[in-house]
Amino acid sequence: MSIFKSKIGGFMDEIRCDEPSYLIWKWHPSGVKQGLGDRENAIRWGSSLRVKDGEVAVFVYKQKDGTIQDYIEGPYDEIIKTANFPVLASIVGLAYEGGTPFQAEVYYINLARVIQIKFGVPFFDIYDPRFLDFGVPVAVRGTISFKISDYKEFIKLNRLNTFTLESFQKQIRDAVCRYVKDVVANAPAQNNIPVIQIETKIGMINDVAELDIKERLRENFGVDVSGVDVSAIEIDKTSEGYRQLMAVTKDITATKIQAETQDYVERLRIQREEGQYAMHKQTQTQNIGAFQVEKQAEVGVAGAQALGQMGANGAGDINLGGNGEGFNMAAMMASMAVGGAVGQNIAGSMNNMMSGMNQPIQNNMTPPPLNNVMFHVALNGQATGPFDLNMLSQMVTQGTLTKDTLVWKQGMQNWTKAESVEELKNLFANVMPPIPDME
Repeated sequence: MSIFKSKIGGFMDEIRCDEPSYLIWKWHPSGVKQGLGDRENAIRWGSSLRVKDGEVAVFVYKQKDGTIQDYIEGPYDEIIKTANFPVLASIVGLAYEGGTPFQAEVYYINLARVIQIKFGVPFFDIYDPRFLDFGVPVAVRGTISFKISDYKEFIKLNRLNTFTLESFQKQIRDAVCRYVKDVVANAPAQNNIPVIQIETKIGMINDVAELDIKERLRENFGVDVSGVDVSAIEIDKTSEGYRQLMAVTKDITATKIQAETQDYVERLRIQREEGQYAMHKQTQTQNIGAFQVEKQAEVGVAGAQALGQMGANGAGDINLGGNGEGFNMAAMMASMAVGGAVGQNIAGSMNNMMSGMNQPIQNNMTPPPLNNVMFHVALNGQATGPFDLNMLSQMVTQGTLTKDTLVWKQGMQNWTKAESVEELKNLFANVMPPIPDME
């Protein structure tokens, strides 16, 4: 304690805090045990006040209508003067100049110190929202770090004259345990976390708990939380609830895997069938001429079958009514028409296909070249083939290949109309012209 002589007489105090580690500390004269001296609440005007950087000195004046505070933030090292204590000047006036004592308590608040408190939440039951019949015991451990930033708000929420760090830490620890317990208990439902996997979700739960704890401790205790570290979430795996939940979950998981496997196999089957169908259609497109002949043959078979049904309707007397008894004239006429048309179509196609082999060579015709020339044909905007000259001849007969159809073979730079290609000109020599209208 530094001793100063006042103008009138008496002792002057040096008000300072030399505690190596503290959060809240009440000043008392050096060499006097706190609470036993008669001068720690009677401050001499003109005493020396020293406040280090990261500290704030709070002068608390007790009045009839409550308490009033003056705040001196560090760094500060001066004599107590009216100019620096506006609240004090308005209360006691200038009558206290010259070393007269005034009533005040001085508290130092450490704004730089970060307090770390370990917390532990003993086992409590949590429930998976899918299986509410099984309570699983869970315990939580961790550490919280905080400091005082808004000291004015802190003073409003806490009584400085009865403050002890041990009591304050206990209050913080109890509050943190309540908040963490609430977050962990609601995590399975709010964040869709299976209870049996909650040990692996510490990071997610820590983020939620930290946000919640920061807001609550600032509102309720006036401290700023710098970090929450949930170090462990432990499941009591020997509990009956855990064993029952594991059994149920195992059955569901097996069923899910089986269903997913079946679905995967079915999707592979569909993909395989679709691939085969696509290849089949591609082959039909590339061999469009042969495909058309095949379909015409199918129609011819259907026509022949229709003709054959006449025998079933031909027994007995002629019956024009078609009631199923005797010879049905209407059915016979329809069958003959269908069969005749189909037969004529097939006969024409076959005659044209065989004409190159059965008919003698005319002056205006040349036999097809013996070399195996292959052409691609543009049908419906897509390249098909390649086709040899025999197949191209069939396509001309069927009307699939015309003079204006674009063709291409290896060695050609561009697609060209069929009538412009020397090898294909003879294919259009005997093409039957369309029947003119007889109107």
